[in-house]
This record gives sequence, C-alpha cells and structure tokens, in this order.
Amino acid sequence: MNVSGVVLAAGAGSRFGGPKALASLPDGTPWVARATETLLGAGCSEVLVALGAGRAEADALVPASATVVTVPDWSEGLAASVRAALHAAAVTDADAVLLVPVDTPELPVAACRRVLSAGGSLARASYEGEPGHPVLIGRAHWTALAASLDGDRGSGAYLTAQGAVSVECGDLWHGRDIDTRPP
Repeated sequence: MNVSGVVLAAGAGSRFGGPKALASLPDGTPWVARATETLLGAGCSEVLVALGAGRAEADALVPASATVVTVPDWSEGLAASVRAALHAAAVTDADAVLLVPVDTPELPVAACRRVLSAGGSLARASYEGEPGHPVLIGRAHWTALAASLDGDRGSGAYLTAQGAVSVECGDLWHGRDIDTRPP
C-alpha cells in the first residue's frame, strides 16, 4: 500500500502560545522535521505538511523531503487542515494517508508501523483504550470524511461511525499531545 504521511500543523496554538509549527525540541529539532522523519521512517512514500498560522516562518522548518500544503482557511479549525491535506493527497497515487498532529513529537516510528500493519482502510492508534494518533485513512474514505468535517473537530466521529480498527500502542508510548509550553 502506498501511504502519504500527513503532518497537521496549521493551527494558531492558542493554548500553546503560538503556532506549534514553529515549536522545536530542546535539542533544536523542529517538531515538523521530527514528524516528517517519523512518517518517512515508518514507510510513508511522501510527507505532506499542512501549514497555516505562522506559515512564512514555518516554511523554513519543513525538511526538503516534505511538501508544504497551504491551508488558507486554517482559522476555521482542524477540519480545514484535514480537508486541505486530503485534497493535496488526492492528486498523488497514495492509497491512504497516515495523519499525525505536529504536537506529538515523541510519537515513535513503531506506533506508526503498527497502525500501518493493522490492515484495512481505517485504523487509529489507541493508548490504554483511548483513541489517539496516528490515524490511517484509505482513499475510499477521503471524500466522505472531508464532507463530514466541521470546525475544530478532526476525524474522530467519522472513524467511530465507520468502525475504524483500534490499534493499541500504549506499550510503545503514552499517546499524549503537547498543548502547553513546558515551563
């Protein structure tokens, strides 16, 4: 299966204090670069990075191995980012996308590989039974998913309604995203 990795990094990061697309690890590695490396390491054929808020500055942080997807309506919420990413993926030969939010820089490659190996066209990682990331969405679902998205809600409701396979990854990582800057 040919999978495009998608890094969702278009939001303003209001609780974080600024766009998370501009955030870096303590060693200076940008979160967008870490997410790109993780997706490529998991076997994605390409990586699309959805940018909106702070795009001018974030462009310089996106590795050359990834393609920037501009989200002009990023202020409308997460739905706009997912729709833009799915639209960009639709012009590739990808069979599926593997979505990760930029604010999961500790996401291990092993969790991505586990979700990819789950089989089927809809799968999402779970951590001690709680849904998380990454999320695998097969091409056959892109149009319906995009139509179902609204505001600051992602694909969760669609995945639940469609019976997405839950892939337990709690033995690999805690599964939490980063909403606030460390003190």
